[in-house]
Order: sequence, then C-alpha cells, then structure tokens
Amino acid sequence: MASPGRVLLVGAGPGDPDLITVRGAKTLALADVVLYDELATDELLGLAPDRAELINVGKRGHDAPTKSQDEINALLVGHARAGRTVVRLKGGDPLVFGRGGEEMSACAAAGIPFEIVPGVTSAIAALTYAGIPVTDRRHSASFAVVTGHKDPSRVAEQTRWRELGTAVDTLVILMGMRNLPSLVDELIAGGKAPDTPAAAVMYGTLPFQRTCVSTLAALPEAVREAGLRAPSVVVVGHVVELRAGLSWWERQPLFGRRVLVTRAREQAAELGAALRAVGAEPVFEAMIELVPNSDPAVVRRIRETLRSLSRYQSIVFTSSNAVRFFARALEEEFAPAAGSERARRRGLPSRIRTFCVGERTGEAALAAGFPVHVVASGRSDAEALLAEMLQALPADDGRILIPGSQIARSVIADGLRAAGAEVDMIAFYENRRPEIDVAGLRAKLLGGELFALTFTSPSTVDHFWDSLDGAAREAASRCMIAAIGRTTARRLEQIGLGATVVPERPDVSLMVAELVSAAAEGTPGAIGGGRR
Repeated sequence: MASPGRVLLVGAGPGDPDLITVRGAKTLALADVVLYDELATDELLGLAPDRAELINVGKRGHDAPTKSQDEINALLVGHARAGRTVVRLKGGDPLVFGRGGEEMSACAAAGIPFEIVPGVTSAIAALTYAGIPVTDRRHSASFAVVTGHKDPSRVAEQTRWRELGTAVDTLVILMGMRNLPSLVDELIAGGKAPDTPAAAVMYGTLPFQRTCVSTLAALPEAVREAGLRAPSVVVVGHVVELRAGLSWWERQPLFGRRVLVTRAREQAAELGAALRAVGAEPVFEAMIELVPNSDPAVVRRIRETLRSLSRYQSIVFTSSNAVRFFARALEEEFAPAAGSERARRRGLPSRIRTFCVGERTGEAALAAGFPVHVVASGRSDAEALLAEMLQALPADDGRILIPGSQIARSVIADGLRAAGAEVDMIAFYENRRPEIDVAGLRAKLLGGELFALTFTSPSTVDHFWDSLDGAAREAASRCMIAAIGRTTARRLEQIGLGATVVPERPDVSLMVAELVSAAAEGTPGAIGGGRR
C-alpha cells in the first residue's frame, strides 16, 4: 500500500498571476496533481511540474461546478491516499467565500495531512487596482466583506442587508451581480443614502479590468449599460470618491492592449510578466517547442562529446537555450555520481574558455555554473561574437564546440572554419513547430484584437507566417511588430513583415519598453488591439 500523500490548499490570488504568494508558487512546484477552478490561468498552472496531472474541477463563483463538491473531496482524498502530493488551487484566498474549509475538513476526516497557503483576496486587490482603498482616514474606518450570493428577498436576508447598510463605512460585496438590484433596494431600505458613491470592478487586477462608478441607487442600471457581469466586486462607500486621483492600473501605457507572445511555452513567463507590468494582456501562442534531441545517432554523439570534453579548448553558447540543454545533458551524463552542480563542473574541464552571444546568454551560463570568458560586446549577435573570437583566438587554438539546435545558424562555425579552426557544431536540442491554434489566431488577427506581435527568434517568425493565409497575413501587417534582436528583425524583413520595434540588444524588458515608446508616439500599428 502506498504511503499517504498530502493535500496543499493554495490561494491563487485575484487574477493577475504575479499576485500569487511566493509560498503559493513554491507549493505548486511540488505538485503531483493540481485540482484547479475555472479562472486559473495557464501561467499559474505552468508553475506546476511538467509531470503534474492537471484536473479542471470547473468552479467559477456561484455557477455550477463541473464536478460536485463531494466529487472534488473524493478526488483530493483519493489522490492523496495513492501517495501523491495534491495541490488544490483556488482563486483569491481559499477560505474567503470558497469551500476550502469544507475540503480540508474532508481531508482531516480521512486522515490526510494538509496545509493551507493563504492568497490575496479579490475583495481588496480588485479595488486596489481600481484605485479604491477599502479604508482611508478621510472617509472610512471600517469595512465589511459579504457575499451577495444568497437571495436578499428572503426575510432573514432582508434583515441582514438592512443592518449592513449602516453598520460599516465601506461595504464590499462578492458574487453579488446577479442579485444587485435587490441588494441595493435592501441597503437603501435599511437607511443607506441612495446617493452614496458605489462602484463595480469586473476582472479586477487583469489587463481587461473594467470599472463602473455610480451612486448606490443608480448602480444596477449603470453596470447593465456598461455591460459588466460576473466576476465583479461591488463596493459601496465614500472611498469610491478617491478613485479619481488614485486610479493607476487603468492608466498604464498599454492597458487593455493584447500582445501576441510566440516564444516557447517554458520561456514565455518573463515576457508575459513584462507586458502585464505595463497593462498589456499577453496572448500566448507558442510558435516553437524546444526538446532534447532524440535522434539515436545524435544522442550517441552528444554522449561521446560530453565524455571527451578535454579535447576542446573553447565552447560557444549562442543562446540561453544552448546553455540550458548543454547543462541538462551534462547533468544526465554525470549526475548519477554527483549532484547537479557538481555534475556540470565535473564534466567541463576548467581550462575550457566559454564564449557567449549576448548578455542574457552569459547570465544563463553563469547561472548554470559555467565560467564565462567572453561575451559579445556592442551588438549581441553571432557576427559580433565571431569578430571578437577571431581577434581573441590564436590560429592553433584547438577544437571548438558549439552546442545548439538542428536549425541553428552556422555563421560562427563557418567563420571559424574559414580561419582554420576545427569546429564541432552539435544539435543538443530540437526546435520543433508545436500544435498551433491556427483558427483562433486567425480570428484574433482578422478581428483586430491584437495590438502587437512579438518574435524572439527567426523560427518563431517562420512558424507564425507559415500558419496564416493571405487575409490573416494582411491583418498581421497592420499590427505593431516587435523583434527581440537584429537576426529576428532580418527574418521579418525577408518575409515582408518589417519590425516596428527592435531593441539595441536582445532583452525582453528593453523590447517591451520600446513597444511602449512606439505606442506613445503613435507608430503605425499602435491602435486597436483591445478586448471588445
């Protein structure tokens, strides 16, 4: 019989994946199984290990779940009894108007060990992102958070709502959109002034957040006209008046703009976070998939190379991916006899000089435990590094290893060979085209939903372009185009899709900053691209 596992209840936060707690993110990384609700984002689920089984239990506010509560409880207990670490991922804080307490009670009754990781509740975070504090010395010294799920026309509920209207300065209502007209009637009947400032915030903390400000009496009609619906947070109180000066999220430079991210799924988080930081909504559609080379002949050559690295005088890393897959191969080859870091150091002779294309590649090499001797200065591309290597290396420098992918450019290898060097260029990993939602991508382009398209390698350009028909290609040309560097920009020019934005050096943060500047200047392609 398997030793019992455990259940870890984690609050996912209010929506923005960056608002999950550090403890919550670390806990997700331990999961064998993740049971998640409907509103969980792909970015949050991406924090779980690749091996983890992801189970959508479908809960979304007061809507009927895909699975009943008893079924969810049974899944938690069943997987834990099988010896697995189960993460139950719930939106906001798991014990604020969720059924996290009931689920953990079921675990306790079954003798299953459990832990609870608090989360940031939307009751406060959504209002913060709308510029509405729940308390402020000028307006409010108290607040209450209540659920509007129950029918306020029932006698017991009428009494409760009428008392709440005057009991606190700020009233925050979750899950109240369906019953909003009746809730407002009961609050006013209890003595709350009809002209009390009120607001509703839909999709709080997300790039497509929408806020409607009105008075208490007029709020139901105002949200109807504005098209707001669940999930929304309603707030009643004079703190709403502060929004005029404190609204900050909806004033971000790319707020509400949708930006296509074509980077490989496991590398997209950094770009997604940088886009969200300026208010944009990243739309993830990976155009490449990076996997270890599986060709038996190449695998044998890789193993032989790793076992005889003493033959080499230099290694050239042309990208952070090359570093990652080279380090991974070293670990797999030597880790049985040592830990990961020791394996990398054991496999790489200390006399080998390491050359890197670009600062990010150098940083990746250092992070992997490799020494870095030369990083291409100025332009961060292969041509720049080749020029520096030709100056730095003597003619008899010995053999040079260049790990890369099966489609890697041979600029450096060709240049070094022309200078008389002996070069081994080995495909440690494969760059593949993943399954792409072509219909969905085409619809977004033709519908004018995308403000900008970002590309981080020539292969992302090729796979994107090959996926589209003529009409979609024409629509793509009307978007703002951002390339991570000159090599990618050249590929865009070759297919007739020129880059609007190219940072001085390949850097995600710089690319996003340039995107913001171009949008502010009204560069062609800088209009449209928001949710409709």
